[in-house]
Amino acid sequence: MLDIRRLQLLSEFAHRGTIAATAAALGYTPSAVSQQLATLEREVGTQLLDRTARSAELTDAGRLLAAHAEQILAMVEAAESVMAAQTGVAMGRVTVTAFPTAAVAFAPALAQSLREHAGMQLVLRQSAAHGGRRQVAAGEVDMALVDDWSGHRPATTTGKLRFYPLLHEPMVLAVPAEHPLADPERPVELRRLRDESWLAAPHGEPSRTATDRLLADVGGAPAAAWEFEGPGTILNLVARGVGIAVVPSLAVLSGPGGLAYRRLPHDAPIRDVYAVVRATSVQRPAIRVTLEACYAAARDVQRTLDSVLGERPLPPEPRGAA
Repeated sequence: MLDIRRLQLLSEFAHRGTIAATAAALGYTPSAVSQQLATLEREVGTQLLDRTARSAELTDAGRLLAAHAEQILAMVEAAESVMAAQTGVAMGRVTVTAFPTAAVAFAPALAQSLREHAGMQLVLRQSAAHGGRRQVAAGEVDMALVDDWSGHRPATTTGKLRFYPLLHEPMVLAVPAEHPLADPERPVELRRLRDESWLAAPHGEPSRTATDRLLADVGGAPAAAWEFEGPGTILNLVARGVGIAVVPSLAVLSGPGGLAYRRLPHDAPIRDVYAVVRATSVQRPAIRVTLEACYAAARDVQRTLDSVLGERPLPPEPRGAA
């Protein structure tokens, strides 16, 4: 009978591509991983890896078994979730990864909610852009908070992953506290702001694409927009009077003092925030409790954003304005 732990090593190697990366991901030494994979080869009676002095890669048989291993591991996780659901008790460690502004915004409410479950442990990590889905699919984490700028809701009932919508998050305008637009009674007219000093994320970042799209209808983004990595850096510079910026509203919650935030027109770019879990783990009580905590955290975040922004959304600007 094939050993589940060795199948996990093979599956991890298929995702990671090297013995060293597989060992680091699972907490083994490279020598131990190599020995276990060699044992698996003896068990199945065929070569699974082509090895050289410096590298290794899967053979055709190795790729075939790795594909089956992924299915087997998914079925094992589903069985464990079903059995855990029979107890109805949320227990164990749940590892969540989130993009940086979501990690900061959701952490307090998540920690507060999950403290009620003595048998649980929450581990919240920050992930690089677009890394959350891959980490959940690969089994590296249990859940991810991810952002999506497409406006198209992912399929929520098919495939390996399940997506649960948490927030519909608009972009907001950030200006220094002494800026004329810090007055909430003054209308936000983007066409009158093109000559301002704009601060933006680098080209290729989703928030930069959204900013450029927002300004496209009023003559386009200024050619001399200053580029900085990370909304925290941008907001600190806005607070110092260096310029103005459009940022995702979650960034407001960790922004510095000395800023005013204004809502943008109805047709301003919006990103959606989702919780993502593997379909095989949904029935696990600890996952369900963590999802409920995410929903509660999202409601808290929304109330805080409404309080900070205060004003009602603005109507769209006339098209074609010069």
